[in-house]
Amino acid sequence: MATHVRGGRSTAATVVRMIGTVLALILVARILFLLLGANPDNQIAATVGRWADTVALWFINLFDTGNHAFSVLLNYGLAAVFWLVVTGLIARLLYRAG
Repeated sequence: MATHVRGGRSTAATVVRMIGTVLALILVARILFLLLGANPDNQIAATVGRWADTVALWFINLFDTGNHAFSVLLNYGLAAVFWLVVTGLIARLLYRAG
């Protein structure tokens, strides 16, 4: 029975980590599209931009460095790190709970 419970906790922890990874990848894609000069009117770039704006929460415009590309890198990069850390901590708690 203990093996079944551990397996369930492991699965929940894995799902939470995967969610954090997907959120971070959306933010990194936004950064890369900007740095690589993607057309902002392109459907993919625009959709990723909208998703990233939603996922970045309060990190949008947190720092204004005077350089738009560096500000986006800093703000969205911090948001990506935030999601990886928070979901990692939640996953660890889920795995240890029981």
